[in-house]
Amino acid sequence: MSTLELSLPFLLLLLGLPGHCGAERRREGADEAGSAWGWPGLQRLRERLSTAGAHSWRYWALLSCQMWPDDCEEDGQAAASRLGQTLTQWGQRSLDILTTWYCSFQDCCNGGDCRISNNFSALESDLSVRLHGQHLARELVFRAVKGYLEMPQPHKALALSFHGWSGTGKNFVARMVAENLYRDGLKSDCVKMFIAVFHFPHPKYVDLYKEQLVDQIQGMQQHCSQSLLIFDEAEKLHPELLELLGQHLERQATEDHRTKFARSIFLFLSLLSFSNLGGSVINEAVLKLLQAGWAREDITVEHLEPHLQAGIMESTESGLGHSRLVKENLIDFFVPFLPLEYRHVRLCVRDAFLGQELPYSEEVLDEVAKMMTYVPKEEQLFSSQGCKSISQRINYFLP
Repeated sequence: MSTLELSLPFLLLLLGLPGHCGAERRREGADEAGSAWGWPGLQRLRERLSTAGAHSWRYWALLSCQMWPDDCEEDGQAAASRLGQTLTQWGQRSLDILTTWYCSFQDCCNGGDCRISNNFSALESDLSVRLHGQHLARELVFRAVKGYLEMPQPHKALALSFHGWSGTGKNFVARMVAENLYRDGLKSDCVKMFIAVFHFPHPKYVDLYKEQLVDQIQGMQQHCSQSLLIFDEAEKLHPELLELLGQHLERQATEDHRTKFARSIFLFLSLLSFSNLGGSVINEAVLKLLQAGWAREDITVEHLEPHLQAGIMESTESGLGHSRLVKENLIDFFVPFLPLEYRHVRLCVRDAFLGQELPYSEEVLDEVAKMMTYVPKEEQLFSSQGCKSISQRINYFLP
């Protein structure tokens, strides 16, 4: 950690961010003065940094493409864009230090449940900047989550089902949602991740699992005005657990319009995108569209939805397609994660180096990306592992 990063909280303190004095002023009734430099001001600063970061990265990419067109990467990401990302990451880390320091003695919220942050600007920025090759997931997830949480009176939990190959970003996006909706991210009391083979490994204990699951869901909904439940490897959930979850995704009717239900978001992360022949239905559909001359960014949900739903309904690998979640349309959106190409893997490699603050060259990015296996055998178009295991592979190139 740099000296400049460590000194930033104290510099901002000198500029007027309050400690106990700010809290004392608020207790004396100077709410407006306190809010200018208190938590609301700090929260606005975080949101502006996220937005500015996304724009600065795109600006550097556009500028470098104009100056060095031969080195310009696809998707508008130029080699020099790493400068914009580095500046953004430095600013974000510095602000995180400040936030941790400030929140150690000050309530960090505008009222209500202080565990909930709902930073939509940061979520949009993360999905735009850190998630590669998933324009459909980026748009669907952001609009669905923001729209749901801004509804005055939702009468149903939001249910999103993520589908795609391993390493395409399903867990990555789920973590982004948790980190930007809750102050403590995945560690929040209002967030729970279930891994099917870990939390529900033995079919003979399914009755016990059902009781435990109901207790946990109801407990979160009683103590959290907004909860997030993530089910990883959802295709391996026992059919009776899927039926149980259907009860919590039904529309809740009430005669009293003043009654407010706790908001709940359910994320199902699944590898259930396979046909009976073993090939990914999403990948097959994308490959056919690319071979027909379609640009990847022009592929829409409407192109993939029929193939995805047919694959889910016909699959013999899981009971999801035969559960009430699908039959009664309790899942609001099926989110397809497209297979990643070489250019996307290369961006993931760059992010891995930047994330660990390690030096790299353009040649090293190519070498690491080429270490991955690409399919089909003839086209060598899609990474069979997505971006998974990249952080381990860069160790081979460290001095």
